[in-house]
Amino acid sequence: MNKQRVLVTGANGFIGTNLVIRLGEIPDIEISYFVRGNSTKMLAALVANADVVIHLAGENRPDDLADFARNNIDLTSALCDAIQNTQRNIPLIFASSVQAEYDNPYGQSKLAAEQVIEDFVAKTDNSAIIYRLVGVFGKFCKPNYNSVVATFCYNIARGLPIQISDPDFILELAYIDDVVDELINALEVTRSGLSWGMISQTHTISLGRLAEQIGVFDDCRSSLISQRVGVGLIRALYSTYISYLPVEKFVYDLTPHKDDRGMFVEMLKTPDSGQFSFFTIAPGVTRGSHYHHSKTEKFLVVSGTARMRFRQLVTGETCELVLSSTKPQVMDTIPGWVHDITNIGDSDAIVMLWANEIFDSENPDCIPCEV
Repeated sequence: MNKQRVLVTGANGFIGTNLVIRLGEIPDIEISYFVRGNSTKMLAALVANADVVIHLAGENRPDDLADFARNNIDLTSALCDAIQNTQRNIPLIFASSVQAEYDNPYGQSKLAAEQVIEDFVAKTDNSAIIYRLVGVFGKFCKPNYNSVVATFCYNIARGLPIQISDPDFILELAYIDDVVDELINALEVTRSGLSWGMISQTHTISLGRLAEQIGVFDDCRSSLISQRVGVGLIRALYSTYISYLPVEKFVYDLTPHKDDRGMFVEMLKTPDSGQFSFFTIAPGVTRGSHYHHSKTEKFLVVSGTARMRFRQLVTGETCELVLSSTKPQVMDTIPGWVHDITNIGDSDAIVMLWANEIFDSENPDCIPCEV
């Protein structure tokens, strides 16, 4: 089976870097590259060997305004000419910008590049898809350049100041993974003519709220309280913030609480889904000996062997269970049942613990009582 040959212009830019990595994960795709510094004379050979062209190369913050025309308009024109000269329908996927709707030098150059493609399609009926991208953010984006998200993440992760000109200014954003997903999906489009693509998911957030949210991510390493980082914009922003951490901040300290029984360490807390911790128990030592009215917990012995004992407060019913790292099992503590846990092995036992609420020293819901 022949591989699909994909030419990516701007392959070493922000979007291009992420796209090339993803394309490299697909066995039946062969990638070629056109990057800054390459001569346009290379385009003819590269295009002739391509089945699809994804055109990401462009200029958005030049030292010389004339570079807008050279790198946005003229390069697009040269690319279209190269495709036409092959006398084949080579689908062209173009990353334009919503700035094409605005009267500024960058937007004007993107609009002109779009017009070059429209004229090319009208003349040849070649397949082309144009995406007017909003602000794209994510890993590998250059900070202090053209993405405020990258700048805020980079600076806040390093304790550097940020500037907010208008905290109420609304940003429209697209996450890099969503953009790359769409570009890869567009590779399957075979129809002729011009179409306008859309990124399936975009987000809006104010500049002030963006700075606040990234600051909360930074604070969670000391508060241990994690945000809801599993879906949507918060997930994307958190992943982006983490990607800008300096190497020396890949790891951070936790506070161990030690006594003769062993050690207790809180790892992660959530606003409304409890917290994760672990504790150790020395051989022959018993921990717990209390009950809860509403709090519930889950225990998992990850090293050693421990015995759990329970007694129901009203009926006096008792039970005894043994948990061992040789057989992974989760045990629930039950409201209204006194419980304790004893290390019955020869070495320290290590137990993972989830509680359904963050520990509150003012209202611990933890009443001492012997089983």
